[in-house]
Amino acid sequence: MAEVRAQNKYACPACGADARWDPSRQSLVCPYCSTVSPAKLADDGSLIEENDLAMAMRGLGAEQRGWQAETRSVRCQNCNAISVFDAKRVAQRCDFCGSPAIVPVEEQSAPIRPSSLLPFKLPDVQVREQMRRWYATRWFAPNKLKARAVTDTVHGVYLPYWTFDAQASAHWTAESGYHYYVTETYRDAQGNTQTRQVQRTRWVPSSGSLEHFFDDELVSGSKGVRADLLTKIEPFPTKDELRPYDPGYVAGWVVEQYQIDLVAAAGHSRESMDGQLRSMCAREVPGDTHRNLRVNARYSGQTFKHILAPVWLLTYMYGRRNYQVLVNGCTGAIAGDRPYSWIKITLFVLLMLAIAGGVFLIASAQR
Repeated sequence: MAEVRAQNKYACPACGADARWDPSRQSLVCPYCSTVSPAKLADDGSLIEENDLAMAMRGLGAEQRGWQAETRSVRCQNCNAISVFDAKRVAQRCDFCGSPAIVPVEEQSAPIRPSSLLPFKLPDVQVREQMRRWYATRWFAPNKLKARAVTDTVHGVYLPYWTFDAQASAHWTAESGYHYYVTETYRDAQGNTQTRQVQRTRWVPSSGSLEHFFDDELVSGSKGVRADLLTKIEPFPTKDELRPYDPGYVAGWVVEQYQIDLVAAAGHSRESMDGQLRSMCAREVPGDTHRNLRVNARYSGQTFKHILAPVWLLTYMYGRRNYQVLVNGCTGAIAGDRPYSWIKITLFVLLMLAIAGGVFLIASAQR
C-alpha cells in the first residue's frame, strides 16, 4: 500500500490556513477558524471518463501518470506498505500499522492518476460513535479494550479501486435433467413386501445464449487494509455518486496509492465476470437439474476507471497483534476484527456446563 498527501492546497479566505474537505458540510472548511471556502469542485457525476482497456494494456502516456508534484517514498518493513508523500515531509511512522521501521524506496514508474472519486459523506464524530456501539456489541471482548479510547486514532483514507465495464456475450451447452419417479418393490426387515417411490433423472442436451453488460465491477488496489474486511463494507455507490477527480476533495486527507496494478486488476475482474456469467448461464438451463455445463464467453467494449473510495480506518495493537476496523465513508457499513477475552470465554463455558449439569440433576430427581 502506498499513500500520498493531497498535492494542491486550498487556502482559507479568512486566515490563510489550509482548508480541508468536510464530509458533514460537503465543502472545504478551515480547521482553525471554521470558514467555509468556495469549493472549486465539479458536481456533475456524468462527466466521469471511461478508459479503453485494450489501449491501456499497451501503455498509458505520461499525461495520465504521476501526482504532478515532487514526492518521497518509504516502505514499511513491518506491513510492506509503500507511502508516498510530499518531499518536504519527514516520515516517522507507518500510517497503517504505526511501525517506525520505514526505509526509503525508489518508485520504478509513476502510478496511473485517479480519474474520479467518491467524496466522504460521514463525519468523523458519527463514525467514532458508530465504532463505539460496534465494540459494545462484541461478545467476549476484553474489558480493557472497551475502556480504552481506541476510536481516538480513527482517520479517513481514500483507497484505490479499479472499476471495469464490459459487454459479454455467452453461449452455453449442458445436459438438462428432468426428474421422474418409478415404483419399486422391496422386502423390509421382517420379510414383508413393500413399495416405494424412487427418483430417476432423464438427461437431454440443451443450449442457449445470453447478453449481459457488466457495469463498474470493483477490484480493490489496496494493500494497506485487509481484503476480507473491505469486501464486507462494499459496495460503494460508484454508479450514481462518482465525481471527477479534483484535489480539493482530498485536501487534508490521506490517499493510498494502488499496489495491485491495472494488469492484475483486469485479470481479477475477468475471473469475477467469468464466474458470474457461469452462474447466469446455469440459471438459464431448463429442467430440474443439469450437468456438464460449458460456457463460451466473449467480451467487447471493455473499459476501466481508476477511482478513490472513502474509508474510515481504525488500526490498533492489542497484545502482539494488529487489528483493523473499517467504515464505508459513503454508506456507513462497518466491519472489523477484535481480540477475545479467553477468561470470559472459559467462564461462559463453565457456566453453560453448570447449567446443563443442574438441568440433568433436576431431571434425574424427578424420575
